[in-house]
Amino acid sequence: MKSRNRNTGVLIILLIVGLIIGGVIGDFFSDKIEILGRNYSVGLKTPLVLDLKVIKLTFGMLVSINLASIIGIVIAILVYRKL
Repeated sequence: MKSRNRNTGVLIILLIVGLIIGGVIGDFFSDKIEILGRNYSVGLKTPLVLDLKVIKLTFGMLVSINLASIIGIVIAILVYRKL
């Protein structure tokens, strides 16, 4: 059996691409298939601000997930397993 060297960076890139492409497809077809248009937001709604008087850092992340983006993530995982 052949040993495969899998890179975690490739998995992360594939997941992000699957999430983005799935989200775009979900927004595009949301008027024809309504379930694809339902978005759920996950993350920090307001940014977290760290003020150190010398430097001010702002942290925040918000991901909007719909059914098509979940399908995109599943396809990305399947593609990664085939590599």
